[in-house]
Amino acid sequence: MSVSDVTSRIQQIQGQFALLTSGLGVGAPVGSAVLAAGTAPGSFARTLDGAQSAAPSASPPALGQPTGSPAGAVDGAAVVAQARQYLGVPYVWGGTNPATGLDCSGLVQVVYDKLGVHLPRVAFQQAREGRAVASLAEAKPGDLLAFGSPVHHIAIYIGDHKMIEAPHTGADVRISDVYETPTAIRRILPDTAAATGSLAPLARTAPAGTPYSGLFAAAQQKYGVPATLLAAIAHQESGFSPSAVSPAGARGLMQLMPGTAHSLGVNPDDPAQAVDGAARMMRDLIHQFGSVDLALAAYNAGPGAVHRYHGIPPYPETRSYVPAVLDYQRALEAA
Repeated sequence: MSVSDVTSRIQQIQGQFALLTSGLGVGAPVGSAVLAAGTAPGSFARTLDGAQSAAPSASPPALGQPTGSPAGAVDGAAVVAQARQYLGVPYVWGGTNPATGLDCSGLVQVVYDKLGVHLPRVAFQQAREGRAVASLAEAKPGDLLAFGSPVHHIAIYIGDHKMIEAPHTGADVRISDVYETPTAIRRILPDTAAATGSLAPLARTAPAGTPYSGLFAAAQQKYGVPATLLAAIAHQESGFSPSAVSPAGARGLMQLMPGTAHSLGVNPDDPAQAVDGAARMMRDLIHQFGSVDLALAAYNAGPGAVHRYHGIPPYPETRSYVPAVLDYQRALEAA
């Protein structure tokens, strides 16, 4: 076995150990795929099946102030610019704090988190995010390059056959050639055309007479999520009732659990704050999964369930929830 093989195997074991320890609440932040195990179907806000509710074990990073576009308009150039801020940070296994060190998936998570896109903690989880890219020739700056089977290393492509990576113990975050063929290439951000298609028509507001249409329009302007989609979610979740409370304790217009609302910094009983929080979640879910239907499934059943079943999970509630929301959105668009 070569030195390279040994290093790869060590990194693979480290990644698996990081996943186990995160599930036990030790070390790295918990990713959605860890929390997903055993989660029952229900609203995204009710399941808390994602990283929003997990508190990082490390102190807030001192480096890496957001660079480039706001999260609602993040592009590959912004990802690369953000990643470049961490050049020279030492590799530390399990590291998620740029002030003390990063490992490969810690680097990826920190970069995207700074731009408002939340990714799981471990490399092989990150290598399932977004959409597949067929080859390096089709890769764009900001795409993730995963290596090994199972995946044991991940990096951020910057173009021209180069990537930014946190390579291994004893080395710093650096720019490297893509030294071997990736086993997976994943596009986390929507293409401009794809994003327009999946969220279109962005200029269309909910028709007159739709409850809280002004709040939905403002959230569309702020986060790029269509007002008609947000209105359809509110209709399905609460029937446009700001005082609705579910048997599980979800509250308000968008049916946010108190813990989820707290992590978003909103009051679930305040319609304006609830719509703002739900719009941010949908923006991130659309970026994460690359399509509105999968984002809706994640809103209802949790991102972990969507990953686990590689699509809309086979829960009757979720299978009826997604088309019901989309049908109501189409009705609003046609009104």
